[in-house]
Amino acid sequence: MLPYTTLLCLHLLAATLWVGGMAVMHFAVRPAAVRTLEPPLRLPFMAAALGRFFAWVSAAVVVLLASGLAMLWLGGGFAAAHWSTHAMFAIGLLMMAVYGHIRFALHPRLQQAVAAREWPVAAAQLDAIRVRVLCNLILGVLVFVLAVVGRAA
Repeated sequence: MLPYTTLLCLHLLAATLWVGGMAVMHFAVRPAAVRTLEPPLRLPFMAAALGRFFAWVSAAVVVLLASGLAMLWLGGGFAAAHWSTHAMFAIGLLMMAVYGHIRFALHPRLQQAVAAREWPVAAAQLDAIRVRVLCNLILGVLVFVLAVVGRAA
């Protein structure tokens, strides 16, 4: 059971980093930046903070996918998996797709607008990121709920 336990630990640490990080960015960092910084300071700050966060999320996504698939394989594959595992996997893939859109489409547009000092464009990109992060945060919390109570249902 040691390999499975190690995989589960890595999986949970990566999920906690991603979902917890989204909560911190959404409920603490962004509101504090909005209250204390004007757009010419806030938007470059948020673009930089998100860039650093996304580097960690990218690593977490790789760990989540690799550890999740490895745990499935050790447990007998999808055919042997509980319905809650199927649901967590599907939601996780959706979250990864949303993250990919944020990371590879919206964030570069935010960075370009900040570099050009186009504050309304940058603000619109940051708001689009905020909306998608909130969606992913909700989905991430749902995955945690499924992980805790899914087997009981």
